[in-house]
Amino acid sequence: MQDTLVIIPTYNEKENIENIITATFSQEKSFDILIVDDNSPDGTADIVRKLQIDHPKSLYLEVRDKKDGLGRAYIHGFKWAIERKYDYIIEMDADFSHNPKDLVRLYNRCVEKGADVSIGSRYSKGVNVVNWPMKRVLLSYFASKYVRFVTGMPYNDTTAGFVCYNRKVLETIQLDKIQFVGYAFQIEMKFKAWKHGFNIQEVSVIFTDRTLGESKMSKTIITEAIFGIIKMRFSGLPKPSKKK
Repeated sequence: MQDTLVIIPTYNEKENIENIITATFSQEKSFDILIVDDNSPDGTADIVRKLQIDHPKSLYLEVRDKKDGLGRAYIHGFKWAIERKYDYIIEMDADFSHNPKDLVRLYNRCVEKGADVSIGSRYSKGVNVVNWPMKRVLLSYFASKYVRFVTGMPYNDTTAGFVCYNRKVLETIQLDKIQFVGYAFQIEMKFKAWKHGFNIQEVSVIFTDRTLGESKMSKTIITEAIFGIIKMRFSGLPKPSKKK
């Protein structure tokens, strides 16, 4: 068992799953991987099961009954990781929008620089997004600006989904009380970690849009984020501590 678990949620990712697992295992640091699959009808889980034969002690699979939101998939994985006492837990997409080569950078920011949460940030050094249409770039960029304005969080990429957490963060923020399941889930996780006074740092990464498979983004997910964070902002959490 390694000290770090990479959680990859999947739904219909048969085109990407073997390559993303292979790429993750090819890094200079060893990681364990947990695939949380939402009962993909395309056979994603079957591909993972075949790969487990070669990686019986480092590749794990949890299959949920149905597609039930990104946030719930990650919370399922977080609880699995906490039970097994992983020191660090990284969330990453299956479609190579997050580069597995950046996993070590996120990990090192926590281990060497003392971050409790390290964010793979698209916007900490300009706009580092590849293959997105301009409309989507602007939507994402200004969504992060909007979230900063409403919540007061001082981070450039508040909606990022490539994040490394120290286990103590996940043990502290009461995962059962996380409200959002879609796009806003990423915002709520950072907001609660910030409110609890954890050390959050951004690591500049390049985000590349998927080339295989279909995007899971929808209008419902975006609406949840836009209106949900206003409610979240006034949820009554304590002000951030000066230092954890």
